Amino acid sequence: MRGGDIPERKKRKEKYMSQIQEQVHNKFKIFIGALQPDGSIGPLADEISSYVSESKIAPKSIGVEYLESAKRLIVSLGYRDDEAGYPVTLHSVSLGKVNTSGADLNALEQKMAQASAGLSNIICHELYITDKQEMLMIFMTHKI
Repeated sequence: MRGGDIPERKKRKEKYMSQIQEQVHNKFKIFIGALQPDGSIGPLADEISSYVSESKIAPKSIGVEYLESAKRLIVSLGYRDDEAGYPVTLHSVSLGKVNTSGADLNALEQKMAQASAGLSNIICHELYITDKQEMLMIFMTHKI
């Protein structure tokens, strides 16, 4: 009988639930900026990083929406202010042009893995597609 394993599984579950709780957040800040000629978020990345540092918050997530008609990006930052803050950097990486109607998801996943390989301490990521059908990936990394 495996009854002896139950306390160990319970400990592991409690450990993971504790880690999940550290990621849970319900505060958000919105940033809006122009899409740069290269498709990146440009100076918006520095604006977000500065806000995080100055506000001494713990960023947990990002969301990105590209507004084609205005050629502007909306970036939402999810965070907590009830724990120690830490600095972050945002990075834009082009994954190239994509054909969303018949996209090869395996090839896209490989490009995503390659894009992340050069970065350390990735907290989260987001994707957006420009009006030129270029897919970009934004990574939020912990700046150590």
